[in-house]
Amino acid sequence: MTLVNLHDFLNDYFTSNHCEILENNNGKLHIQLTDKMDELLMNRPFYWQYVKKLGYPGEPMKISFITNPNRREEEGEWIHFGSPRLHQIFRALQTQGKFTKLYEHVQSGQRTALVPWLVTNLKISYSGKQKKDEIVSIGLQLINGAMNLNMMQDLDTISLKPKISDFSYTMTPIIRMKSGYQRILNYVEQELQNKDHIWAEESWNHLQSEKKLLEHFYQDTTEDEEYENRFEQELKDIESLYKPVIDISVINGGLFYLTQQTSNKLFLSR
Repeated sequence: MTLVNLHDFLNDYFTSNHCEILENNNGKLHIQLTDKMDELLMNRPFYWQYVKKLGYPGEPMKISFITNPNRREEEGEWIHFGSPRLHQIFRALQTQGKFTKLYEHVQSGQRTALVPWLVTNLKISYSGKQKKDEIVSIGLQLINGAMNLNMMQDLDTISLKPKISDFSYTMTPIIRMKSGYQRILNYVEQELQNKDHIWAEESWNHLQSEKKLLEHFYQDTTEDEEYENRFEQELKDIESLYKPVIDISVINGGLFYLTQQTSNKLFLSR
């Protein structure tokens, strides 16, 4: 299962939202935000209310993100899986809409069939003694069921438009979208089952140790109702901290219509 590089994810996200990438080099992104993205991410509601009320053009900010651990001391915002800024971007994606439909731009002047692909970007969150997030981008061809496991990165070089090009037409999917989505989930779940889950065993063992310590602390207070309630609450808190859990959530997705030539290249890059 191929994981999308965080740096590429950020580059794709801001590019798709019409932000200018001023620098993209060795784990550092310097971005000129648009008005809309500044309002969405930079927490300046008073400023934007002020300039809009006066009818002035706003001045969106620039922002730098560092994803390379070796450069985290440089000027810019260190961003990583689990960081508040990344969670903010995930929330922004949800408010912007989770589903899109795009067509490959074709200029051949000839009738061109476009093949339907269901693209799903998922966040896999591991909770336990240690926490981490991963992003997975999977494309499923809705004619023959073939998968691409690095879809968003492979789509990065393809010209996509919200309107279909002249002389192009879409092929009717053989696989229903609901069925396609379930195939993607089944694949991800199977891959997770095949992974080494030493982290889960360590989290579970740590949880049991913490529970024993808690029980030992409260062992002589079980007849006191106040202490019993406190014990139950602390037990729940410990379980929420250390119980190993894997959560799969949808970031966004879409239906992408691509030429057969592009589709063939996507098969080769799996």
